Amino acid sequence: MFELTREQRQIQKAARKFAEGEFREVARELDAKETFDDRIWKKAAELGFLAVFIDEKYGGPGMGYLEQCLIMEEFARVDMGITHALDSTFFGTQLINLVGTEEQKQKYLPAICRGEMRMGMAITEPDAGSDVARVRTEAVKENGEYVINGNKIFITNCTLADFLVVLCCTDTNGSRNHDRLSAIIVETDREGYEARPFHGKLSLRASNTGEVAFKGVRVPETNLLGKEGKGFYNIMEFFNRTRVQVAAFGVGTAQGALDKAISHVRQREQFGNPLASLQLVQGKIADMATMTEAARSICYRAASKLDTGTPDPALSSMAKWYCSEVAVKVADEAIQLHGGYGILEEYDVAHYWRNAKVLEIFEGSKEVEKVVIAKKILGKY
Repeated sequence: MFELTREQRQIQKAARKFAEGEFREVARELDAKETFDDRIWKKAAELGFLAVFIDEKYGGPGMGYLEQCLIMEEFARVDMGITHALDSTFFGTQLINLVGTEEQKQKYLPAICRGEMRMGMAITEPDAGSDVARVRTEAVKENGEYVINGNKIFITNCTLADFLVVLCCTDTNGSRNHDRLSAIIVETDREGYEARPFHGKLSLRASNTGEVAFKGVRVPETNLLGKEGKGFYNIMEFFNRTRVQVAAFGVGTAQGALDKAISHVRQREQFGNPLASLQLVQGKIADMATMTEAARSICYRAASKLDTGTPDPALSSMAKWYCSEVAVKVADEAIQLHGGYGILEEYDVAHYWRNAKVLEIFEGSKEVEKVVIAKKILGKY
């Protein structure tokens, strides 16, 4: 049986206390206004909740991905919109940590951990979503610089980040799509960088998302992250880590919706008895609790594999797909148990469902995750 250490339980408790104290009162307002309160970000950084897997040498707590998942789970249990806004401030540090130069690590990681800088990842394009190898944004070498032209879409923090890690095509004549791509750090204050935020999203309204245009943006060749032509492979390794964090979002969201459902059926009466006394309701609660606990187990196991240096892409994909699906199913059942009240935002469960749905889409859709899993089991066909 998987057991957390005493220290991990303390981290879990501290994260829960922080989320309850900082998220609960402002979550619905931030969602409605489609904005974020940077004071929450600063306080989270001060308490060491950001990028806890970063080594102490680079300003992090030097913990593991399991600890990061515990934090994200407890945050999402209260509100996933704020959780995603916080997570996105360091989304990409995993890649810098993996393949960055010593100079890049020293320049960016401590500032991210301290809440002095935030970043983003620019991978998806209008015609390149799940098929990452189709990326067309070009980075051409010229006089010791990369000149970048192209467009990205669904980019988190596009108007807030200090810099983005951009997946670009650095070899337009390459014979293999996978070997054409490289990751390049692009500061957002460079001439030719343009970004526009989206409004009216179904999910994650407190988190900044939009589209980016690179119009002759110039960056030094030293901004190359990892080796040229290895960007696709590095991004896939990056996803092995970030997908487990998304799984933690799913676990937390499912638990939060389950908490709301349990509270409601205990208080609400129908036919002269509490809803909780009805066997059909009890069956639903049992299903929801079991799915949530199963999701938690696979998430923790996948995170532990990362921390032991034995990442399993299939297990990471299993965790991301299953935990996301459980979040949607549990939130959906929570709405059903609330009846008509379930569609009212003040009862929270509709909010949980809205935020849960995007988990099945970003960081690799559930269909893509199943392909990764099947290839591991069946081999290539």
